[in-house]
Amino acid sequence: MDRTRGKLRIVCAAGVAVIGLTLAGCSSGGSGSGSGGGDAASGQTSRGPITYVQGKDNSNVVRPLIAKWNAAHPDEKVTFKEQSDQADQQHDDLVQHFQAKDSGYDVVDVDVVWTAEFAAKGWLTPLTGKMRIDTSKLLAPTVKTATYNNTLYAAPQTSDGALLYYRKDLVTTPPTTWSAMMQDCSIAERAGIGCYAGQFAKYEGLTVNTSEAINGAGGSVLAKDGSTPTLDTAKARAGLQNLVTAFKDGDIPAEAITYQEEQGRQAFESGKLLFLRNWPYVYNLAKTDGSSTVKDTFGIAPIPGADGIGSSTLGGHNAAISVYSKHKATAHDFLEFLESNETQKFFATQGSLAPVVGSLYTDPTLTSKLPYLPTLLTSIKSAEPRPVTPYYPAVTKAIQDNAYAALKGSKSVQQALKDMQAAVKSASNSN
Repeated sequence: MDRTRGKLRIVCAAGVAVIGLTLAGCSSGGSGSGSGGGDAASGQTSRGPITYVQGKDNSNVVRPLIAKWNAAHPDEKVTFKEQSDQADQQHDDLVQHFQAKDSGYDVVDVDVVWTAEFAAKGWLTPLTGKMRIDTSKLLAPTVKTATYNNTLYAAPQTSDGALLYYRKDLVTTPPTTWSAMMQDCSIAERAGIGCYAGQFAKYEGLTVNTSEAINGAGGSVLAKDGSTPTLDTAKARAGLQNLVTAFKDGDIPAEAITYQEEQGRQAFESGKLLFLRNWPYVYNLAKTDGSSTVKDTFGIAPIPGADGIGSSTLGGHNAAISVYSKHKATAHDFLEFLESNETQKFFATQGSLAPVVGSLYTDPTLTSKLPYLPTLLTSIKSAEPRPVTPYYPAVTKAIQDNAYAALKGSKSVQQALKDMQAAVKSASNSN
């Protein structure tokens, strides 16, 4: 999922490939050459020009950073290969170039849910030995997203956690539980606007919102072992039922079944919603967009759960070095540049992106400009990652297909979760 460094970045690999093809070849990659056939050890002392691959840079974050790097490294210049703003296309583009053993994709931007898949296939250079990076200043949850089989395979670059945007001119105190938010929907009805929306179109955003609903109700998608699905439970049913009931009652507007991040943002900015679940990037746009009608009338809060603060899905992106890169020493230094304090501050101020350096969340110069940072830190610290598995594309498809059927009313919540459970179990056992 690329929210394009400020738009749609968190959206991930939604149904990215034919499942059988995706699962094939997901065997565990070694620390040297992996099943992808690349040599992670080659080029680790070599320097020279490299290419950085990432989704569309609509917020103009990447280009200024690369210009700064190139000015300081005239013999090791970075070329920016800009992908589309669609996460599935980004994923497929990376897969195609990895499969072709393309040495021209040196450093790649990897959604947190792709790390395990790409590492298992032997496409990412382990960040050990000469490639090691210092993670001591980074938020622990972000390091976990870049780790597979106890080995760091990528540099945490940006994080993400969900926020509840609300109309503070209509709601004095933001709701802290789901039931309290639903009670506040009477305020929206009196105001003639929709009550609540998230991301409910059939894509990765639906996996995120479904996971948050289940986790927020005390359930889980997978057990602690990371492989056993736990979807066919009373708590999971309560979580998905909350969304289904809200759609049925009109507390979630019918049109929200088509919403991805941007449609929800636009609806909120135009004054059509009381509450919106979305990512931090919305804050800057809602404050500065000429078309925003809520510049001075919206507030931010953690997303609500059953008994208090809900459980956000942990988002974000990491930067990884391809095993096929010929100039891994330069690529390594570029990773360190991306997670430096100065670069991380620029991500936050230029694109409203969540930094991975923990100390920045209490930096007075940043919090004065971005007052949501303390709330966001609460969200990230209480966040749950999506399943860490090489078979993630099949897992997310199972969640999306069945959750969407429940929201549309073509399946009962109980049947949707039974089918979801069976499909996730099948995907995990397919290799």
